[in-house]
Amino acid sequence: MAAQPQTQQPQWMPQPQGIPGCPPGLEYLTQIDQLLVHQQVELLEAFTGWETSNKYAIKNSMGQQVYFAAEESGTCMRQCCGADRGFVLHITDNAGQEVMRVTREFKCCAGCSWCAGSDCCAMVVNIESPPGTVVGSVRQSQSFLAPKYALYDGSGSMVFRIEGPVCICQGICCTSDVEFNIYSPDMEHVVGKISKQWSGLAKEWFTKADNFGINFPADLDVKVKASLLGALFLIDFMYFEKKDEDNNN
Repeated sequence: MAAQPQTQQPQWMPQPQGIPGCPPGLEYLTQIDQLLVHQQVELLEAFTGWETSNKYAIKNSMGQQVYFAAEESGTCMRQCCGADRGFVLHITDNAGQEVMRVTREFKCCAGCSWCAGSDCCAMVVNIESPPGTVVGSVRQSQSFLAPKYALYDGSGSMVFRIEGPVCICQGICCTSDVEFNIYSPDMEHVVGKISKQWSGLAKEWFTKADNFGINFPADLDVKVKASLLGALFLIDFMYFEKKDEDNNN
């Protein structure tokens, strides 16, 4: 009788001890300056185009899983609104406790960068840790070419600006990573980046297995690191989820 294949279990990052003043579960972020985010392959979606809720494994640079993120959204919202849908991402640690929550409200007229100067037309995510306590937000900024965002802390003060390339394209003729640089508020210094990583032609065009990396200063406040993770998810939905939908049409 043939042996049954073994399901590979994720190797989790050891849980650090609690730190005074640090939201429970964010202690992991004190030890790292990089996160890798892997969207899980949904076979039903790959073969049928039926939009399923997204799931992500969030790992450190050694490949140890730090968090797991699962999208909550309505079935009708996913099928009818696609990448523009409202959603809640529940982010849990290796004990299954929800330590972060990323939310985006649905806005029927939002997404166009030219009109993002108006609140009703700008995409926004709020980051909560613990759930119910807002520690940061990321807002789409008005722009005419390159995509731009502003990251704010829990009190509404701007911490960083984020700017992507004018052309966001990956394919046969463009196999490099797509990078969104993280700047100081005055745009004088680059302090990190969010990268959409090229994962190969078959994976890019026939599945929704997006891979991202995010780099930031190791001594950055953990709440700001959590907010940068929220920025990564907003960028994924706005630019790469929509690309996958177009490929399925």
